[in-house]
Amino acid sequence: MFRQSFTHPRTPSCWLCVLLLCDAALWSTELRCTEAMQVTSTGPRTIQKAEGESVTLGCSYTPSPFDTGELDIEWSVVSPDTTQKDQMLISYTSGTKYLHDLAKGLSFAAGDPSAGDASLSIAVLSPAHTATYQCKVKKSPGVDTLKMSLVVMVKPSVPKCWVEGGELVGEAASLHCQSTEGSTPLKYTWRREIAGPIPAAATQNSATGELKISNHSLSFAGIYICEVNNAVGSERCRINLKANKSPNRAAVIVGTTVGSLLLIFILLVFIVLLCWKFNSRRRYEKEFSNEIREDSAPPDSRPVSRRSTGQRPDVTYCPVDGAEVSSFSDGSQNSPSSFTHGHKPVIQYDSKYGYAV
Repeated sequence: MFRQSFTHPRTPSCWLCVLLLCDAALWSTELRCTEAMQVTSTGPRTIQKAEGESVTLGCSYTPSPFDTGELDIEWSVVSPDTTQKDQMLISYTSGTKYLHDLAKGLSFAAGDPSAGDASLSIAVLSPAHTATYQCKVKKSPGVDTLKMSLVVMVKPSVPKCWVEGGELVGEAASLHCQSTEGSTPLKYTWRREIAGPIPAAATQNSATGELKISNHSLSFAGIYICEVNNAVGSERCRINLKANKSPNRAAVIVGTTVGSLLLIFILLVFIVLLCWKFNSRRRYEKEFSNEIREDSAPPDSRPVSRRSTGQRPDVTYCPVDGAEVSSFSDGSQNSPSSFTHGHKPVIQYDSKYGYAV
């Protein structure tokens, strides 16, 4: 009983000691955390820049008195796929700078990154530099990181302005503005140069660059300026919108009719000339063929024999040694071999005329 009464009063004091020791440990840990490595940036976390410009990604660090290890600085591109590794760009370790494969045109902004400035500088930006960058500073046991996004955009190109539809009073007309290059979103804005604001009857589309006028009048005439812009730049073009009076419809109808009749008349004259030329050519060819037939001599009705003047010679037959010899009136004779066994004279043909001679 005595021992129990003696121990009970001492128990609360022991617990109090334990609690005091735990509070001291927690306070010491919190003090260490607040004095650990800190990486900060004075610039925005999302930066938009135009293509061709330069940029500096700010990264300043403050080590704690407890960070006594070797200083290690790394810049990398954060992979959008969490299963893939980040791509290392540039690093600083033990007083030496290291450039990796993707670090073309990149460098530390400060000559000595160990002085507390680990900012990254990119000289000439291109759309390929659009990414999320991470600055990591480690000095054991302290380590801290900082991420920022860089968006490289293309400035709008000089737009082209033109008018669609007529510029006649009382008809519909529309002004168009279009830029062929530039990162979206592009915003188009129409305004008048010196003649005051655009009448309320006109409507414009800031996304397509169209200014639509349903009923054109003299109040819409003037010089218009179209300005296109995005987050990194702007360009403009100008155009003069006229208001022409409608022509006399009666005069237009009469002119159209007269022109059509004149065209028909010209076509008829052309057709008549073609027919006349065709007939003249046919008559000329016919007369020329008749002249050729009159000048040419008629062909011989029968060729003349080389041995006579056209009369067949008288032939007499005389037996000679059992054979017959033909005797002509001009005194020539043929041998027996010139006749057949039937005592008929052999007929000779002249190859020139194709007749018997």
